[in-house]
Amino acid sequence: MDNFRNQTFPLKTTEDWASKAEESLKGKSIETLKSSTYENIILKPLYSRQDNQKVPDYPGGSDFRRGIDPLGYVTNDWKVAQRISYHSIDELKEKLHGGVEKGQTALSFEVSESLIESKETINQLLGDLPSAFPFAVNGRGMLSTWLAALVAREGSPNQVSGYVASDPLSLFAKDGFIAEDFLEGWMDDIKLANEKLPKLRTVLINTSTYHQGGANAVQELGIAAATGTFYLQSLLDRDMKLEDVLGKMIFQFSIGSNFFMELAKMRAARILWNKITQVYEADPKDRGMHITAETSSYTKTVYDPYVNLLRAGNEGFAAVVGGVQYLHITPFDALTGSSQLSERIARNTQNILKDEAHLRTIVDPAGGSWYIESLTTELAEKAWQYFQQIEAKGGMLEVLKSGWLQDEIESVQIKREKDAFTRKQSIVGTNVYSNLAEVAGQVIEQTFDKHLCVDSANTIKIRTIKQTRLSEPFEKLRKISEEIESESGSKPQIGMICLGELKYYKPRLDFMRGFAAAGGIETVDSGSITSLESAKQFVLRKDTKYFCLCGSNDQYESFGHEILSMLNREFPNRTFYLAGLPDKELQTKWANEGIRQFIHIKSNCYEILSTILSEMEVALNERTQA
Repeated sequence: MDNFRNQTFPLKTTEDWASKAEESLKGKSIETLKSSTYENIILKPLYSRQDNQKVPDYPGGSDFRRGIDPLGYVTNDWKVAQRISYHSIDELKEKLHGGVEKGQTALSFEVSESLIESKETINQLLGDLPSAFPFAVNGRGMLSTWLAALVAREGSPNQVSGYVASDPLSLFAKDGFIAEDFLEGWMDDIKLANEKLPKLRTVLINTSTYHQGGANAVQELGIAAATGTFYLQSLLDRDMKLEDVLGKMIFQFSIGSNFFMELAKMRAARILWNKITQVYEADPKDRGMHITAETSSYTKTVYDPYVNLLRAGNEGFAAVVGGVQYLHITPFDALTGSSQLSERIARNTQNILKDEAHLRTIVDPAGGSWYIESLTTELAEKAWQYFQQIEAKGGMLEVLKSGWLQDEIESVQIKREKDAFTRKQSIVGTNVYSNLAEVAGQVIEQTFDKHLCVDSANTIKIRTIKQTRLSEPFEKLRKISEEIESESGSKPQIGMICLGELKYYKPRLDFMRGFAAAGGIETVDSGSITSLESAKQFVLRKDTKYFCLCGSNDQYESFGHEILSMLNREFPNRTFYLAGLPDKELQTKWANEGIRQFIHIKSNCYEILSTILSEMEVALNERTQA
């Protein structure tokens, strides 16, 4: 027993782990486990004590990476700022009052002209709520009108808290022009609001516009730093005090699907802003960045919308652990019009994070993690370099005017699209695991009153940053398939010519089913094909032009060539594909025998399906006109 008690585990080194890992990799190098992100950060398969970073001992100290409050959410809970959708003032009023009874802790909604038609309207809408709850409102192009309405509202304007703010630069990037007169007027409004609404933040630095264009985390952070610096310096030039300007600012981020990257993004943002405000010699109590976050629309899908529940939950979790002050979680069906159920689930997701995941009682749960601290530091360093690039080119206004920023973001968006098209980036329910029986609702276009109301004669035209979603191209293919089905009476189909026994063709048949389903195309399999005649009869019976040979490599070589040559002679107007990628020396032979394309794991799924559906549309139109 004494010997047993004295037993210890031998110390293991990183080299020991690497050796054991390479055994399981069957000869491959440990380097193959490294991965590269869209931020050009190389992620290692293992982080250890050697990756330890010097970090503050507690939140609220040093560079603020661990948060702006020493006790985190224990003393300053994050605000549940679910942005309420509505069709009428009465509906908004009902939802506002109902929401605060069920966990909503900030007043958040889209602004519209109807809300401020008169002082009576806004008084009727808000009642006593602003005295108990802070605002969380993006005023967009209507900020001036909204601030005036809040000043004129009955009660005590100097007690209104939270934020009713806007970001002209992000509006310029979205709308495609720069209006310097509007910007000047906006700064006047900020200065006036500082006197009349002292507790209300009115300067928004909104990086969601760039996130929705496909920007990576480094770009978002660099843009946030550059935009914040631009507003800070501009308002100081108008004789506002440094502490007053900093007290007016709030940063908005969209939280994407890469959990650790998005968590680190919030932490790195505070490091950057602390560094900038240090240069301005701000008091430490004014240097903490206030953040409002929302789960990303870029990652959401129209098809299989319940997967959006998982996406939003993951993103909301990352935002909270990252240390935000306000959070909006997108309802899972928001793209097609949120329902009472989805809005309730979205709000309750935050309640679960607070009370069941206990995130408001644990101070900085990510602090000290070797991986997260290392990622935070590297992200902050790369973002600082990007911020310096923007400043070297003249600042945010100049990089928008020149189109440099638009080019930078577009290059990342192209990479993201390519990964989605080749299914290297999985979008569950869209480019993988698609449900052909599902019919999605119509996407509701987001429109806002008075986005920017300016005289176009006094504007400078710039390239817009297109607001998009990663799943949109595949959703368009699904819509084309649905239109073809509506006009022809049957789903678009690809016939699968299955060679040999089930065990030989099933793996590639399953692959092809998932591949075609991403475009709404149905696969119809032949069953076991063992003769030329059975292959011929299958093609004759099917009312489709498109067929794919499916089997093992041995089946292809034993009688696949013979079948293909016969089918190509008998049916010269049919198009044939082959599932898999033969060796290079065999590819030319297959192509000469009539294979149009090889479909394999690295194929561009979107391009292949888009071509097939386009040809089907043309053929259907010709048949209809004839």
